[in-house]
Amino acid sequence: MGKDTGFMEYSRETAEYRPIEERVRDYREVVSRFPEDKLQVQGARCMDCGIPFCHTGCPLGNIIPDWNDLVYRGRWKEAIDRLHLTNNFPEFTGRICPAPCEKACVLAINEPAVSIKQIEVGIVEHAFDAGWIVPDPPEERTGKTVAVVGSGPAGLAAADQLNKAGHTVTLFERADRIGGLLMYGIPNFKLDKAIVQRRLDVMEAEGVVFKTEHWIGKNYPTEKLKEFDAVVLTVGATKGRDLPIPGRELEGIHFAMDFLPQQNKRNLGDTIPEDLSITAEGKRVIVLGGGDTGSDCIGTSIRQGALSVTNFELFPRPPEDRTPEMPWPYYPMIYKVESSHEEGVERDWAVSTKEFLGSNGRVEAIRAIRLKWEYDESGRMAMKEVEGSEFELKIDLVLLALGFLGPETDGMIEDLGLELDERGNVKADENYRTSVEGIYAAGDMRRGQSLVVWAIAEGREAAKAVDEYLMKETVLPSLDTRNLSLGVRR
Repeated sequence: MGKDTGFMEYSRETAEYRPIEERVRDYREVVSRFPEDKLQVQGARCMDCGIPFCHTGCPLGNIIPDWNDLVYRGRWKEAIDRLHLTNNFPEFTGRICPAPCEKACVLAINEPAVSIKQIEVGIVEHAFDAGWIVPDPPEERTGKTVAVVGSGPAGLAAADQLNKAGHTVTLFERADRIGGLLMYGIPNFKLDKAIVQRRLDVMEAEGVVFKTEHWIGKNYPTEKLKEFDAVVLTVGATKGRDLPIPGRELEGIHFAMDFLPQQNKRNLGDTIPEDLSITAEGKRVIVLGGGDTGSDCIGTSIRQGALSVTNFELFPRPPEDRTPEMPWPYYPMIYKVESSHEEGVERDWAVSTKEFLGSNGRVEAIRAIRLKWEYDESGRMAMKEVEGSEFELKIDLVLLALGFLGPETDGMIEDLGLELDERGNVKADENYRTSVEGIYAAGDMRRGQSLVVWAIAEGREAAKAVDEYLMKETVLPSLDTRNLSLGVRR
């Protein structure tokens, strides 16, 4: 490493959030730009580890110590080249990934981890500013055609890799814009849509064909997929988990993914019809679910002018630090405070919602009960309602952020006759092959609801498998960090 003693000399530092009173008045990204001279200092904190566990923490296998060192030395062009070897979209992961690499950092055993995520986004932004990330279409085409269905992070990664291998790739998206959850799921204050579009423009210039408003199995015949030499399905896990309790039929109760895309559309200049518009303005909002989607609903509700925002989580409040059940280097389920949580929300833990109450067809309150979590005879944590702890809370808008159950199976999946696994996901083997010849699946629709970084990793690996299927060999890199170079067709 460039500075063997850097981890002893420098403290961890990362970008700050913009002031709360400023950021809640707009939808711009909450994180401020981090100075590059400070990034170089943070790169110096990376230790000369015997075994860099950050590799194992990262689903993409990013070669993190290499580009930390290159940043420290000011060799930014080499840093982006090394970063792009394993990650197609570091500008996305550098903003929205929860950084499992940092949790696995060797320094994190007893000190604050290296600021890996901050360095990652710094590298890619430096590269865009310098004009190094420009269209680079393949020199030759293979004559093979591939359809990728779904333009979220898995689909974009698969399309990008297959295009680099020389195949002609058509990417189908049911929405009116490319990007999947990157465009319509994640709020602008976490990921500005200009950042997404910037990368899409590069991919389109490199030859990837984008087809929006093509909902396979709905307004576009599934049969047409047979015109392609191979198909990669990456439609995500879009079936939201519902809460079928008394009063669910009342108006004012919505899935998070019906609520969040509307604000992204408004930010992009679209108009939402009044009879379809869901807004928190002037309302008492309850967000059910304490994950990332829940925090996105919180931040969006606050910016829309909610009267109040409350967040219920079924599970107990996590511990502040690792416990013996969460040893390093595994990702710890500890208490987290996202930017939205700082902006004005009442968080409540170990609460179960029992009933929605209302009149004239609209929700006006919820009835809930407190829970106690204890280990049962099998050694598993089980919840028990606390007798006499029921309470009611007046609300006007309920947002369900309870996770996702898998892909929507009516339409394309049913038409193709694909097998599902025991969890309702599309069944695919270790090479991402489904039960139908020539059709592959990757991302959340295969593995279940997960992280953007896992979706990119799966898209890359599925692309490698498809390339090998079509050409009987592959020039695409593997997650095995010993085989990362993009090869040349013989």
